Amino acid sequence: MKASVFIASLLLVPALTIAQKPRARDIGVPFDGNPGKFNAITDVKGVEVGYSTIISGQGKNIRGKGPVRTGVTAIFPRGRKNNPVYANWYSLNGNGEMTGTTWITESGFLEGPLMITNTNSVGVVRDAVLKWYVKNKWYNEDFWYTYPVVAETYDGFMNDIYGFHVQEKHAYEALDNAKSGLLAEGNVGGGTGMMCLGFKGGTGTSSRVVSVKDSTYTVGVLVQSNFGGKRNFTVAGVPVGKELKDTLNYEFKAPPSYQPGDGSIIVVVATDAPLLPHQLKRIAARVPLGIGKVGGRGENGSGDIFLAFSTANPGAFQRENFAKLDEFPNDLINPLFEATVQAVEEAIINAMVAAETMEGINGNKAYGLPHKELIAILKKYNRVK
Repeated sequence: MKASVFIASLLLVPALTIAQKPRARDIGVPFDGNPGKFNAITDVKGVEVGYSTIISGQGKNIRGKGPVRTGVTAIFPRGRKNNPVYANWYSLNGNGEMTGTTWITESGFLEGPLMITNTNSVGVVRDAVLKWYVKNKWYNEDFWYTYPVVAETYDGFMNDIYGFHVQEKHAYEALDNAKSGLLAEGNVGGGTGMMCLGFKGGTGTSSRVVSVKDSTYTVGVLVQSNFGGKRNFTVAGVPVGKELKDTLNYEFKAPPSYQPGDGSIIVVVATDAPLLPHQLKRIAARVPLGIGKVGGRGENGSGDIFLAFSTANPGAFQRENFAKLDEFPNDLINPLFEATVQAVEEAIINAMVAAETMEGINGNKAYGLPHKELIAILKKYNRVK
C-alpha cells in the first residue's frame, strides 16, 4: 500500500475505533489508583475534547509543502457553554508558551476552551478561537474581550513546522468535533508529530476517582507529551529506557544545540472537586511529580507548562452579584494531589503506548514504544507476572 493511500485510510478510521487501540493497562502495565469509566479527562462531567489531525506527504522537507505531521487539540471545561471555571497554572520550566495565563492568574478563571498545537501555530489558533467565538455567539454582549488560552510543543523534527500548515479551519475542526467519552490517543491532534522519552509521543489521557469523607471526586488529565531523554525513561519504577538504549533510537540529524531531553509537555488537569484558584495552583504544581516518575527532569530546553481547572461551583463567575461557593478543605486535599500524580504518570504512558512509529520530514523517524519488549522488561524486574 502506498504511503499516501495509507494516510488517507488512517484519517477515515472512525474516532471510536482509534480510541479503542490497546492502552497501557490493556497490555499489562501496572498503575496505582482507581480510574474512571473512560480513564480519561472526560470522566470529569462536562469536559469535552476535540482533535484536528493533519498528516500528508513524505520524503524531503519542502517548506510550505510538507511533509506535514501536526494538528490541534481543543478542551472545553463545560462543553460548548460560556460558563467560566476556576483555574490556575504552573510552569516547571518555561521554555514554551501558554497564552492567556496572566489573566488566569489575576482573575482566577478560565473563560473558554484550552487549545494545544505546535510551537509555530499558537498565533493562528488563538485568532481562530476569537473568530469561532464570534461565529458561535459565545458572548451574547455587544462589548466583550477575552484572552484565548493556547499552549504548544515543538514538532519540527517530524513536521514542516515553518510551512505553517495549521490553519483557521483546523482550529474550528478541533472545536466543532469536541466530545465526551472515549478519546483517541497517540498520533492525534496537537500531539500528532511529537516525540517522548526516546520514542514516539503525542496525546494521552487518564483519570482517577477518589473518596473524601462521604463524597466521590474525579481528577482527569490530558497530556501533550514531547519531552525527556531515553536514558531516564521509567515505567512502573523499571528503567525501560536503559534496557532499550541500543534499540529503536530516533533517526534524525540533530542540530548542534540539541540536547537529549529537549522538548516540552503540556498537561491539563480537570476535576469536579470544589477547588478555588489558589488550590488549583497547588494541583498544577503536583504535575511534575507524575512527570518525574516516567523520567522527566524539567530540562533547560523543555517547556513544561500545566493548567488545572475545576468544574464545581457553576455559578462562581459573576459580574455584578456575589457568589456563594463550596470550598474544599485544605486538610483533605492530599487524595487529590495523589490522584493528579497517578493520572499524569498513566496519561504519558498511554500516549506512548498508543503512538505508532512515524516517519516525518527528511526521513526522520520516531519509533512507537514496543509493547512486547516493554512487558518483557517489566517481567524481568518482577513488576508483572
